[in-house]
Amino acid sequence: MKGNVDYMLDVRGLISPFSLLKASLIFQRMKPSQVLEIQGCDSDMRRDLLRLLPDAVCEIFDTNHRSTDMEGVMVRLKKMDKTEG
Repeated sequence: MKGNVDYMLDVRGLISPFSLLKASLIFQRMKPSQVLEIQGCDSDMRRDLLRLLPDAVCEIFDTNHRSTDMEGVMVRLKKMDKTEG
């Protein structure tokens, strides 16, 4: 599934508001059907992403819990076409 990722963002060690800002800026530049992978995304950031990026424009289609707290969770977001959903 690694080949399906168009953008990667590593937010490990970053403050959550900055992580959200970076993710939203990348997401705005993405084209429909492109995928953003976020490494180090904790459960709070995942929840905030869903608030920031409504279901109508994104789909979380893969999460992978890592074994250590430092790595957190990997989340993949797919940008939806406005006609989808």
